Amino acid sequence: MIRSELVTALHRDNPDLPRHAVERIVDIFFDAIAAQLERGGRVELRGFGVMSIRPRDARIGRNPRNGARVDVPPSRAIHFKPGKALWRRFNTGDPDDR
Repeated sequence: MIRSELVTALHRDNPDLPRHAVERIVDIFFDAIAAQLERGGRVELRGFGVMSIRPRDARIGRNPRNGARVDVPPSRAIHFKPGKALWRRFNTGDPDDR
């Protein structure tokens, strides 16, 4: 699902809200998540999952074309851990978890 499909689905479920209002709500939601992660915080959406930032150390990599060594600088990566309800939807096959 892409952002526009999410906006369309939310607008279809809430026809009393104008589409531009739904778009603004989605923007605010994503901006709040991004801002929290930028601050090094954690975002927990109960039943869905947890997003956090994990540091990656500098390392030596290899250029796949010629095998030359490449210095890879330290970075930060977004880590997602699915919540129990989401995990069960995909791993138990139990329709009651849906």
